[in-house]
Amino acid sequence: MTLAIATHNLTRYFDSFCAVDNVNLTVERGTFYGFLGPNGAGKSTTIKMLTGLLAPTRGEMRVLGKNVLDPKESLEAKSRIGVIPEDLALFDNLTGREYLTFIGRMYLLPRDTIRSRTDELLSLMGLAEEEKKLTLEYSHGMKKKLALAAALLPNPDLLFLDEPFEGVDAVTSRVIRDLLSGYVARGSTVFLTSHVLEIVEKLCTHVGIIVKGELVEEASLDAIRQGSSLEDRFLEKAGADAEATKKLTWLE
Repeated sequence: MTLAIATHNLTRYFDSFCAVDNVNLTVERGTFYGFLGPNGAGKSTTIKMLTGLLAPTRGEMRVLGKNVLDPKESLEAKSRIGVIPEDLALFDNLTGREYLTFIGRMYLLPRDTIRSRTDELLSLMGLAEEEKKLTLEYSHGMKKKLALAAALLPNPDLLFLDEPFEGVDAVTSRVIRDLLSGYVARGSTVFLTSHVLEIVEKLCTHVGIIVKGELVEEASLDAIRQGSSLEDRFLEKAGADAEATKKLTWLE
């Protein structure tokens, strides 16, 4: 079994608060992995550690076979991944084309490759007519599409996507879903966080559930559902039954 992501006792504290608690992930290459959890469960913190944006308090991480904690190996891993972070981190005073060109240069791609891939991505994302507009003027959905274009530009082996469907319209959502399905079909790997369980159920082959920093379940989608819906199983694992029974007294 070849792993795209492997962690051992991955842990992150913020002062005395444990955001990620001894997480052991095993993500096979070529899978569409959904990383689920309630707000504040540790999903974004985990992605930040795996992509080298945040150092763990303790534990080990390997991404595409590389030790992320080793500076040289980490650089090699980063050259083969694409990321849509929680905060999209676009540069407001660049146009869409300028932003993609900047990303291409960061990955040391040839200029002709950057130009041709940028043309294709802007067209596919429906941003070609807006390429001279500053990203500051983009709608939220346009920013999501540009961020995905930037993540795909270097043709990575592994994509980390933190809530890529949040706040996007149905048309944009369909474009992103189709792109990601094709990306995995060619043998690449997607590591996705999303609160839209319907989309996770349609796209993902494997799922991990994190609650209060702890990985409480990791298996294939079918194994986790066990004949039920993903929503029911997720709510069960997240301990949401007690919350669901709470009521507002003045609405009774």
